[in-house]
Amino acid sequence: MRAAVLHAPGETPVVEEFADPEAALGRPVARVLAASLNPVDLAIAGGQMPFRRVTFPAVAGYEGVGETDDGRRWYIAGPALPFGTFAELMPVPIAEALPVPEGVDPALAASLGVAGMAAWLALEYRARLTTGETVLVLGAGGTVGQIAVQAALALGAGRVVGAARGEPSLERIRSIGAHAVARLQEDAAASLRELRDAAPDGYDVIIDLLWGEPVTHAIEAAGRGARLIQVGNSAGPTASLPAPNFRNKLVTIIGHTNFLTPFEARRSAYQHLMEHAAARRIHLELEQILLTDAAQAWEQLKEGHAGKLVIVL
Repeated sequence: MRAAVLHAPGETPVVEEFADPEAALGRPVARVLAASLNPVDLAIAGGQMPFRRVTFPAVAGYEGVGETDDGRRWYIAGPALPFGTFAELMPVPIAEALPVPEGVDPALAASLGVAGMAAWLALEYRARLTTGETVLVLGAGGTVGQIAVQAALALGAGRVVGAARGEPSLERIRSIGAHAVARLQEDAAASLRELRDAAPDGYDVIIDLLWGEPVTHAIEAAGRGARLIQVGNSAGPTASLPAPNFRNKLVTIIGHTNFLTPFEARRSAYQHLMEHAAARRIHLELEQILLTDAAQAWEQLKEGHAGKLVIVL
């Protein structure tokens, strides 16, 4: 089969021939339809993820959607090594695979795995979002942030605010249904003012994809008893948090990672995401790339490409 193959840590994969996976009991082989690119792919290739230690050569790609011979479509994260999802074929452990319903574009289904579950689980499983609450998505311009805005609406949030830098991101957030946007700026006072103006009564739930300085402003704008779910740190790995800001508001800071979430919770989250995707309540703008151009897509990912990249076959 043709596959994007990694030959050494940190290197860009090369599209070439690779051995076909063999079917086994409970692990059929699927024809790959779409495979989503994520920062975790770079971390795995660089040997930075203890849960997935790669021995080279190996096929790149952590998540994807494939179709088995019986016509069923499955989402899979982490095919058995040395196989990955950036290939024509992949093994599918049925016990760990998640069904993809008819009517959902495989490229979208692949993109709602890692990114979609990060957003949905942060809101439902970690924040325990309840109907009518006010949600701030800090870093709403990226893929996880866009999904989080739409997921919050689907889960019944009363007000959803998306915060990001730059007018293109803010316009995208408006277009997917956010009730308001807040522009994050270099001027700390201006950022805080935007966050407060967007929700004068404060926020019940904050989905933080940035950390760094923006999280400090978000906590200042939070309501009493707010839950801040820490998901990503694209603005920096450290933050200076004045204790009174969150102590006097009884703000709870909760970490989230998909990889330490029980499988049944992930299964449930993905099922909900598929239901909303089928109903056109959750969607993404996708940049689809052929497998032959996987190396180019990999380099775009390394450079911090803003859009959602998906390999399609």
